[in-house]
Amino acid sequence: MSRPNVQAFHHAETGTWSYVVSDPAGDAAAIIDPVLDYDPKSGRTGTTAAAQLVAHVRGQGLRVEWILETHAHADHLSAAPWLQRQVGGRIAIGAGIREVQATFKPIFNLEQEFATDGSQFDHLFADGEAFALGAITARVIATPGHTNDSVSYLVGDALFTGDSLFMPDGGTARCDFPGGDAGKLFQSIQRLYLLPDDTRVFVCHDYAPGGRPVACETTIGEQKRSNIHVRSGVHEIDYVKTRRARDATLAMPVLMLPSVQVNIRAGQLPPAEDNGTRFLKIPLDKL
Repeated sequence: MSRPNVQAFHHAETGTWSYVVSDPAGDAAAIIDPVLDYDPKSGRTGTTAAAQLVAHVRGQGLRVEWILETHAHADHLSAAPWLQRQVGGRIAIGAGIREVQATFKPIFNLEQEFATDGSQFDHLFADGEAFALGAITARVIATPGHTNDSVSYLVGDALFTGDSLFMPDGGTARCDFPGGDAGKLFQSIQRLYLLPDDTRVFVCHDYAPGGRPVACETTIGEQKRSNIHVRSGVHEIDYVKTRRARDATLAMPVLMLPSVQVNIRAGQLPPAEDNGTRFLKIPLDKL
């Protein structure tokens, strides 16, 4: 199986890993899960983190074909539109984004003109859809459970799992957001476990359990052996029980409300109001 180059970038403020994956035999590249800096105290946005991706792309002479989102994140705002203006690429996500948009449009009481058909994105991937990154074959694997739109991208021997799988000592993603389902996530992970054991796995988040250094890369084999929530031999009923019990103890992510309403727009900020200012909404006593 082809082995793409993978460069990881860590955003410490949100614990997010973003990636530039490229064909070593050419210049084709994709950016995965880019972060827009956002200060919840002031409401200011910034592009310091995203600029690191641009510097890498330009420094390596890469040609960005795709800006890929694994899902509409609830813990950081996407920098996809800014990156597209800098280096090009089509912004894409799984087709399940339509369900997520339909779920959250009434929660945020978004403008009537906001479409829930995914048209804000340049491309919606179907489960199993194949695409190329230069000479490297890539494939989309729908992995709902954390969210309805979650997908994993298999690019050569590199699997980008979004939030569905963390590092083995971090387990798996929570499933208590609107549309989440622990049983679906268990089944999604079983699909990933059918991949060869030496498949490289790149996670979207790492919170350094036990104070170890942050990490982003593991393998399917290591996940099957050691994942604290869903290693081989764990049954669905037990996983669901564990996942629901843990989710009941978790606080709402700090950036969930600003993140989701931006990310379901493909990273675009809400339209400016009549005073020329853009506003994010905070629904009270709703979630």
